[in-house]
Amino acid sequence: MTQIYLSIGSNIDREYSVVQGVRALQNRFGELVISAVYESAAVGFAGDAFYNLVVGFKSELSWEDIQQQLRKIEDDNGRERSAEKFKSRTLDIDLLIYGKLDLQDKGVDLPRAEIFEYAFVLKPLAEIAGAELHPQTGKSYSRIWEEFEKSEQGRMQPLQRVVGINF
Repeated sequence: MTQIYLSIGSNIDREYSVVQGVRALQNRFGELVISAVYESAAVGFAGDAFYNLVVGFKSELSWEDIQQQLRKIEDDNGRERSAEKFKSRTLDIDLLIYGKLDLQDKGVDLPRAEIFEYAFVLKPLAEIAGAELHPQTGKSYSRIWEEFEKSEQGRMQPLQRVVGINF
């Protein structure tokens, strides 16, 4: 079984979309470890704030099969796909970590580079996988978070409650 971590985000009907995404992941992959949900400003475009969180689970599926399942969940929840990368979305689920697999030299963003770029990815990842080591750097996610530049984006506060998610 491989340890997998995903980031989840939504800025369209945020609470509903995030809850539906988490439920769909539970139905497909079983028990999840779930971080707190954080509210963060849209990055890269003008749009409503996002709800973001990270979930973890173990699976025997390949990373390609996991990716396929994630796209299906996004599509089932109204995700519109276009060439435009930065835009509002009902549900965005990204594969962050697939065990110790490093496919960056093969042109696959795995482990996901966004771990080092965005507080809304790194902070919840460090929360639920703090002791685990990044496949490229060998540093723990807690250590990476400690070293992260805590600009305005790093000052996120967890939401106290999102109906339908126990964190």
